[in-house]
Amino acid sequence: MGLADTHLRKVLAAMAGPAAQPREDQTAAVAALVEERARVLVVQATGWGKSAVYWAATSALRAQGKGPTLIVSPLLALMRDQVDAAARGGLRAATINSTNLDAWDPIFEDIAADRLDVLLVSPERLGNPGFARRLPTLLATTGLVVIDEAHCISDWGFDFRPDYQRLAKTLLGIEADTPVLATTATANHRVTEDIARQLGPETLTFRGSLARSSLRLAVVPKLGALERHAWVADALETFAGSGIVYALTVADTERLAGFLRSCGFEVAAYHGGLETAARQQIEDDLRGNRLKAVVATSALGMGYDKPDLAFCIHVGSPASPVAYYQQVGRAGRALDDAVAVLLPAETDERIWAYFATAGVPDEKRVGQILKALATGPQSLLALENSTSIRRGRLEGLLKILAVEEVVQREGTAWALTGQPWTFDAQRWQALAQVRQREADLMRAFAAGQGCLMRFLQVALDDPAPSDCGRCSVCTGRLPDPGAHPGADRVAAARAYARGQDVVIEPRKLWPTGGARKGRITGCSEGRALAFADDPGWAEALLPLLGAPDAPAPQAVLDGVVGVLGRWRRSWGDRPVAVVPMPSATHPQLLGSVAAHMARVGRLPLVDALRLAGPLPDADLASAAKVATLNRALVLHDDVVLPPGPLLLVDVRYRSGWSATVAAALLREAGAEAVLPLVLHQTP
Repeated sequence: MGLADTHLRKVLAAMAGPAAQPREDQTAAVAALVEERARVLVVQATGWGKSAVYWAATSALRAQGKGPTLIVSPLLALMRDQVDAAARGGLRAATINSTNLDAWDPIFEDIAADRLDVLLVSPERLGNPGFARRLPTLLATTGLVVIDEAHCISDWGFDFRPDYQRLAKTLLGIEADTPVLATTATANHRVTEDIARQLGPETLTFRGSLARSSLRLAVVPKLGALERHAWVADALETFAGSGIVYALTVADTERLAGFLRSCGFEVAAYHGGLETAARQQIEDDLRGNRLKAVVATSALGMGYDKPDLAFCIHVGSPASPVAYYQQVGRAGRALDDAVAVLLPAETDERIWAYFATAGVPDEKRVGQILKALATGPQSLLALENSTSIRRGRLEGLLKILAVEEVVQREGTAWALTGQPWTFDAQRWQALAQVRQREADLMRAFAAGQGCLMRFLQVALDDPAPSDCGRCSVCTGRLPDPGAHPGADRVAAARAYARGQDVVIEPRKLWPTGGARKGRITGCSEGRALAFADDPGWAEALLPLLGAPDAPAPQAVLDGVVGVLGRWRRSWGDRPVAVVPMPSATHPQLLGSVAAHMARVGRLPLVDALRLAGPLPDADLASAAKVATLNRALVLHDDVVLPPGPLLLVDVRYRSGWSATVAAALLREAGAEAVLPLVLHQTP
C-alpha cells in the first residue's frame, strides 16, 4: 500500500468511519498529486468525497515534509465547514478572510513556524494590498494549491467571479513541481475544458456520473406568487426533517421567511447582507435541526455541509440547470430519500436577463473609466463623480479590468497599469449566447420535458445519463400538497403580504461635488405599498407599472389607505396636505392615488411641483443624478404651502434622489417636514 493510499484511508476513516473505502478515482487523484506532483481536475457529484482528496493529499505531502496546503474557497460558510472537516481529518487549518483581520499576523506566524497544515483564503484577498504583499512568501512555502468550486474561475461557469479568477491566475503561476487540485460538482464539458486549459496542458481530469439516486425531483408549474408561498407552507407541514428553501432575491427570502414564521414554522432568512455571526448562527441552527427550514439566496449553497438535509425547494428558477443542480446537491447526501421541488415563477426570465448581463463590461463605460484614470490615480468616489457611473456598476467594471491587468489598486486609489484594453466583442457575445442556451434549458426543465434527473445529467454532459424512475415526470406524482396549495393558506399569504410595511429610509448626505452639500434634513422616513416583486401586489399593482397609464384600481387605493393607517401610529404631527410628484409616464395613476389620499384624509391637494426638463437616467451616479434633478424639478410660481408636514406621493422610488430633491424644494418653500409615500420601491 503506497503513501497516498495509506493517507487516503486514514482520512476517510476519520471523516466517514472505519468502514469507509476509497473510490478508485479518489485513490488515483491523490496518487497523482502526491507522487507525480500533477495538476488535477476532479469533477464529481456532491457527496462523492472531493474534499477527502485534498485532505488526504495534504496529509501525505506533510508527511513528506512539504509545506502547507493553500485552498481558495469562495464562501465564508464553506470555509468554516472546511476548517472543521480538516480538524476531523487530523489537520490543523486556519482561514484568512475579511472578517478576521486581527488573526492574520498570528496565522502567518504559524505558517512560518510550520505549525499549520492548511490555509484557506477567500478570492477577494488578492485585492487587499496587505495580503498581496505576503502572497509571494506564502506561495514559496506552499506544498499543494487547491481551487475549490473551480467553475468560478471559468467565464462559462454559472457562478463566474472576477476576484476568483484573478487569484487563480496568480496561484497557477507557481513552480511547476507544486501540485494543483481543482474541484467542482457543477461543470459541463465547456467549463471542464476551460478549467483544464487554465491548469495546463498536462492536467489529469477525473470525471464521474453526476446522477443523485437519493433525490426525488419535482416541478410544480403555473402557481402565482401567493400560491408559491402557500405551497411552501403546506409542504413544510408534511415534509420530514429540515431543509433549504431557495429564493432568487434578498427581499424574497425576508418576505417568505416572515410569512412562514407567521404560520408557526421555525425558519430564518439567509443572504449575503447578514452579518457573519448571524449567518453562522443560522447555519448551525439548521445543522442542529433547530430550524425547519432556512429561506436562502444562493449565498447558502456551495459547500454547506449538512448530510441529512431532507428537502430543497426553489421558489423561482435559477438561471441554468447547472446552478439548479449545484443547489439541490445540498440535499440527500446521507439519506436514501430527499425531495427537491422547483416552483417556477413568472418573473424568472426577467431576473435571468439581469444576471446574464450584470457581469458583461460596457465598452462605453470602460472608456469613461480609462479616460478618467489617464489623468492619474483616483479614489472610488472621485471616479464615481468623474464618470457618473453608479457605485455598484463601477466596482464591477473595475474588478473585470483588474483581472485583465488593465487597472490596479494603489492604496485607496485605482490606477492604470499601462496595459491596453480592447473590448472582446466575440468573447462577450459568445458568453451571452451560452447564457441564453442555459435559460432555454431551464425553461424546458421547468416545463417537465422528460425525466428531470436525466435532463440535469444531459445539461452537465454526464457521460451516462439515464431515467431516474423517481421524479415527478417519471412517476406522474407530485409531493404534497400536489398541484395547488389550500385556499385558506393562499388567503393567509395574501393577508400577510399586504399587511407588511415597506419602510423607506431617507438619504443622509448629499453627494460630493454638487450644489447641495452636507447632511440632508428635508426628507423624512417614508412608506411604499410594494417592494420589488411583492407577492401581495403581483397581480393588482405591478402590471400597472408597465401598462398604458390609467387610474389606480380600487384594490390599490385600498392598499395605500391601509399603509397610511399603519403608518400614522408612528407619525408625530399629522400631514396637512398631499403633494403629488410630477410624472412624465403615469400622471393618471399618480393623480388618482394622490386625489384619493386627499379625500380619505380630508386634506388639501397641493400641486406644488412641476417638471422643467428631462429626468436623469436610472444608471447615473448619485452626483450626476442630483445635478439633473436640480434642473428638472422646480416649484410652481407663487406656490403657498400650508404650515406642517406634507405627504409627497409618487409612483416609484429607486435611488431616492427624486424624492430627496423634491423634499428640499418643499422645505425651502416653508414645509415643516416631507413624508414620501410611493406605490412601488424598486431595488
